Amino acid sequence: MKTHKATSKRFKYTSSGKLMRTKIGKSHLRRKKHPRVKALFDMMIEVTSSGAKKRVARLLPYAKKGK
Repeated sequence: MKTHKATSKRFKYTSSGKLMRTKIGKSHLRRKKHPRVKALFDMMIEVTSSGAKKRVARLLPYAKKGK
């Protein structure tokens, strides 16, 4: 099985096994945003949908899923 490269760049597993994703809206049109808002884009948020977790697990068969 091959790893889906676009998915591997967008999602990461934490050491405890949580699936984290990047926030939307951080790639362009950032000049007019406040610095505090731009800093919030750098944080990652947890994926809570079970369907999305299954899809990502299928696309990343060799990803480390925690301990």
